[in-house]
Amino acid sequence: MSIDTNRFEIRNKQVRSVLWTILGLNLAVCIMKLIVGYSISSASMIADGYHSFSDGSSNIIGLIGLTIASKPADECHPYGHRKFEAITTICISLMLFIISINIVRSGIAKVYNPQVPAVDIYSFIVMLITIGINIFVVIYETKKGKELKSSILVSDAMHTKSDIYVSISVIFSLIAVKLGYPLLDPIISFLIASVIIKAGAEILINSINILCDASVIAPEEIIDLVSNIDGVINCHRVRTRGSINDFSMDLHILVDPAMTVQQSHDLHHTIEQKIIEKYSGVNYIGIHIEPYQGKTVES
Repeated sequence: MSIDTNRFEIRNKQVRSVLWTILGLNLAVCIMKLIVGYSISSASMIADGYHSFSDGSSNIIGLIGLTIASKPADECHPYGHRKFEAITTICISLMLFIISINIVRSGIAKVYNPQVPAVDIYSFIVMLITIGINIFVVIYETKKGKELKSSILVSDAMHTKSDIYVSISVIFSLIAVKLGYPLLDPIISFLIASVIIKAGAEILINSINILCDASVIAPEEIIDLVSNIDGVINCHRVRTRGSINDFSMDLHILVDPAMTVQQSHDLHHTIEQKIIEKYSGVNYIGIHIEPYQGKTVES
């Protein structure tokens, strides 16, 4: 059974609305950091600015990916376009790696050709403002991500949370420069690059798991749910693939051989309804009904 896609279209529209809001905030933060970073020649603040730019860029790629993923199934894509969402996240991770390389190269150049940042009160004010904006983004995006069961929003919120720690480290680098330790500025930019690489690697691994059809839910969890339904003697060969907010499921059930076609049909719908009630992210459920031959089949 293919689940009604209308709720997924509604959800995607809501996710896009959130991404547009976050994009505007990320671009504002990025512009503030880069303007002040270049004006005072702070490698760590410039690196943090590009980190914020990567957030905004990932929002744009996410919007494009959601638009394509929302397209209905067609002759060439009978199962729909939802995996395009995973493909776009791979693009985001590759972009993060490229940005990290540029930050490292810039930091190395700063080590061999030191430039002492002209730290002033305005640089601290900008960092505090951007931290405040990022805290709002994390709270807002995490809340919406959980409400809409969107892995994109939840993951992006976790990424933004890393921005907060990065911005705090930039403040420490500015303090270090003010105290007479300018070398700490490029060193902290290296740490920022490592944070970006870590975020990119996590996104890449998650996307690869989706495209390679890695299991989404433990089979035992579904077997326990289905086996407790009246009429089901045994459940086995459970498979899931996709992401937690958008996945497909296949399973086999054993029933009484004397069960009529109408009874098995009704049982089929009962099982589907139970699964949908527990897992709102399921978009397809394939149930194969088999006659019980007197021997329980293990998963």
